Amino acid sequence: MNKNYYAILMAGGVGSRFWPISTQDFPKQFHDMLGTGDTLIQKTFHRLADLIPKENIFILTNERYNDLVLEQLPEVEQRQVVLEPAMRNTAPCILYASLKIQKENPDAVMIVAPSDHWIEDEKTFSKNVQQAFDYCENNDALMTLGIQPTFPNTGYGYIEFDKSSAEAIKTVNQFREKPDYETAKSFISQGNFLWNAGIFMWSAKSVIKAFQNNQPELFKLFESGIPLYNTEFENEFIKENYPNAENVSVDYAIMEKSANVHVIAAEFDWNDLGTWGSLYDKLDKDESGNAVVNARTLAEDASGNMIRTKKDKIVVIDGLQDYIVVDKEEVLLIFPKSKEQDIKMTLQQVKDKFGEQYG
Repeated sequence: MNKNYYAILMAGGVGSRFWPISTQDFPKQFHDMLGTGDTLIQKTFHRLADLIPKENIFILTNERYNDLVLEQLPEVEQRQVVLEPAMRNTAPCILYASLKIQKENPDAVMIVAPSDHWIEDEKTFSKNVQQAFDYCENNDALMTLGIQPTFPNTGYGYIEFDKSSAEAIKTVNQFREKPDYETAKSFISQGNFLWNAGIFMWSAKSVIKAFQNNQPELFKLFESGIPLYNTEFENEFIKENYPNAENVSVDYAIMEKSANVHVIAAEFDWNDLGTWGSLYDKLDKDESGNAVVNARTLAEDASGNMIRTKKDKIVVIDGLQDYIVVDKEEVLLIFPKSKEQDIKMTLQQVKDKFGEQYG
């Protein structure tokens, strides 16, 4: 296994659209959302470990999840857990982790991958990442994996690439924000648009240069800590300086501003598992089209429902179509699938009425 290969596994999100299972204290990446026996972060870690030495996989998360990471990934040492003392979006934490990795290995190439995505064909995933690594080792490039759109989704950003090249690695023309339905349809009809999955590959050298050129203030903030990174003095520096970082995404900070951005159209099935509906789409269904995790069900005149409970709980449903039914300790959610984007707002209403402990 190549000792220059590294990964930054992003595991700091809250996943509030998966409430009530996902909460601030125990977010979705630490749950077995698919009922497979592995949590999402465990599945992602093992997928990356097919290509990358385990000791080179860094987990980027909020400091409140440190113990959860070490408990769920016993192969990981404390040095691999990179802790954010404040939530500042993806650019500051990726720059911080990249500087740590470059200090450890100046020849590092790395992948940045979310911890909560569903990927079907893991061998093909490794093949696409290997393609990107091979390119990044020999070129000053910022790479991303784009997903072939299957319908005009308005919930994802899009990547527009140059279709004049027949090569697998395409030049990115521009990133496009989440579109309305008509715009999404036009993107798909043009044939040179991919969904932005938020999976990136680059050398440590290239990504740090991109931050230096496009985010000089952010770079300066974290550059001053380089002598302290990977030493006992690192934590103190980060606690003091990290909250001063601008709240900015890596897409906006460097990807949209750089001229050396390339994309590979992923050859594997992918889902970002962002909502109960997206989980429903990926699970096996019973004869009435109900997707069930953990529960034992008796369903009459009930179809298209997403049902999740604790292990072996009996659920009886009659006359319910296209609902999300989630049972967790003190909270029972029964919510129309068509309104799943409102769950985040509903969660806030629950916290306002009943207390922060329910979110």
